[in-house]
Amino acid sequence: MESTTLSDFDLYLIAEGTHNRAYERMGAHIVERGGRSGVEFAVWAPNAELVSVVGDFNGWNPDSSPMRVRPEAGVWEIFVPDIGQGARYKYRVRSRYGRFAADKADPYGFAAEIRPQTASRVWNLEDYTWNDLAWMTERVKRHGLDSPISIYEVHLGSWRRVPEEGNRWLTYRELAPLLADHVHDAGFTHVEFLPVSEHPFDGSWGYETIGYFAPTSRFGDPTDFMYLVDYLHQRGIGVILDWVPAHFPKDEVGLAYFDGTHLYEHADPRQGEYADWNTFAFNYGRHEVQTFLVSNALFWLEKYHVDGLRVDAVASMLYLDYGREQGEWIPNRYGGRENLEAIEFLRYLNQHVYSAYPDAMTFAEESTAWPLVSRPTYLGGVGFGFKWNMGWMHDIFEYISTDPIYRSYHHNGITFSLMYAFTENFVLPFSHDEVVYGKGSMIRKMPGDEWQKFANLRCLYGYMFGHPGKKLLFMGDEFGQWSEWNHDQSLEWHLLQYPFHSSLHRWVRDLNTLYRGEPALHELDCEPSGFEWVDCTDSQRSIVSFLRRGRQPADTLLFVCNFTPIPRQNYRVGAPQGGYWRETLNSDAPLYGGSGQGNMGGLSAAPLPIHGRPFSLNMTLPPLGVVIVKREDTHGT
Repeated sequence: MESTTLSDFDLYLIAEGTHNRAYERMGAHIVERGGRSGVEFAVWAPNAELVSVVGDFNGWNPDSSPMRVRPEAGVWEIFVPDIGQGARYKYRVRSRYGRFAADKADPYGFAAEIRPQTASRVWNLEDYTWNDLAWMTERVKRHGLDSPISIYEVHLGSWRRVPEEGNRWLTYRELAPLLADHVHDAGFTHVEFLPVSEHPFDGSWGYETIGYFAPTSRFGDPTDFMYLVDYLHQRGIGVILDWVPAHFPKDEVGLAYFDGTHLYEHADPRQGEYADWNTFAFNYGRHEVQTFLVSNALFWLEKYHVDGLRVDAVASMLYLDYGREQGEWIPNRYGGRENLEAIEFLRYLNQHVYSAYPDAMTFAEESTAWPLVSRPTYLGGVGFGFKWNMGWMHDIFEYISTDPIYRSYHHNGITFSLMYAFTENFVLPFSHDEVVYGKGSMIRKMPGDEWQKFANLRCLYGYMFGHPGKKLLFMGDEFGQWSEWNHDQSLEWHLLQYPFHSSLHRWVRDLNTLYRGEPALHELDCEPSGFEWVDCTDSQRSIVSFLRRGRQPADTLLFVCNFTPIPRQNYRVGAPQGGYWRETLNSDAPLYGGSGQGNMGGLSAAPLPIHGRPFSLNMTLPPLGVVIVKREDTHGT
């Protein structure tokens, strides 16, 4: 080795846990040295006795390219000439403890072989020319708390396949125009990909990662994934990645037991393992681990122009007793169950993500009532931009899956969420987790015959888009896929030829269009002044009515939801103003597969007070329907 790869300052920052772009120095990088092109390799393995680079270029001979250690930081490095793009490699690690030796994939590797092979690959990420300047310049306007954010959650391996070619996956480049067309037509603002980082087991859906810096090779190389993100951006669609700093698999080639010791994970299984997942938990208190994870988050934002990160399983990070029985976990230094190191890590992560990319977003999948998850760290919060509203999701599923004849006894299921709707910046998620493992697809959760199932689902989506919070639907939800999601199969696209399914798809598209176009549905989404009940007490008839408000009074929308199959004639609803109220959307319109009952396009408010309002509307409420009306001004615009 002609000179060191990392500076003393690099090593200092890594050891301190503050080298937030360690991927620029660690891993494999194509460089010129002394007039020769080659690759600099650097890996952290402080408890190794010997580390060498093995690969195609040296016949996988561990004696050919031994690395030199920087003992002050436990980092091993070497320059290997005359290799470049695409070269396959691993690190042969021999521990100073016992006889442990293993070939490890590069923790910072930018590319990987397609499974079942597990080698890392050298890759230059600077070769791609981006064409999304317009999106990147303007995206700050699309990511605010007052912006419409409607997310389409996608598993790339099963969104669409090619059955006539052995049911093969589509590549990143093949997916780009097809996915962009569908998302654009359905009206979503963003896609969210289940984890794209390299993973050995298809059935983990990407949640058991071994290549944190490598987009999975299943669908192409890193440049191909850049093309997909770039293409979506050029079509005005943002990209969010599901990101997993909560745990990692025990595969020998990965991070587990990396240098013969528990390097990335805690040694004590009461801190370092999740029995339910059979995975390891990161040791968030270790500075080098913090460097690794924060660098990884910033890496996707920097190198792949990603717009946001949805952080998986945050509750498992926050609680020391998550998934553990009494005696199977170790309390913190104060005797509590809060993971103080994980809390500090998450705060540090969010601070530095938003500092470096204030126009990006972070989302927490946090399933408990932990306070201030989406509040700034300077206010004592965890610092996320948004939090998934798991409580709302569970309540509404319990309610909507109940036979309408019994819903009057469960009215709290659709009203309780407004008690806490503004304690966080919420996303309302109908995610992949709700359509697997026997839970049934969205349409199969609905009670009744086929017509009623689709009417229930339209009613549910209408209520969802009226409820405060950003929106998320999993792929297939938008057209009523009958089968549970199967990661090995394509979605049931053939269903779109049938009226109920195509009509549901149109309803979702029109809801998204209304959501994006009406300020009342997003401007004050995270503020109490953006929502007001008209009547939430009609449990006997399972009807709720509410107002959504924007910054301008003229933007107000009135929602009336009838959660029974009984149409209601002459149902009077309070209105804040007189005049003509136009029927903006009606889920029971024949266009959407409904029975066609409604209010003839609109109706005038009478000066008859009800629900504490000076005016009221004498409405026809369709069965299992949502009616949305908006007051028109005196000019009828």
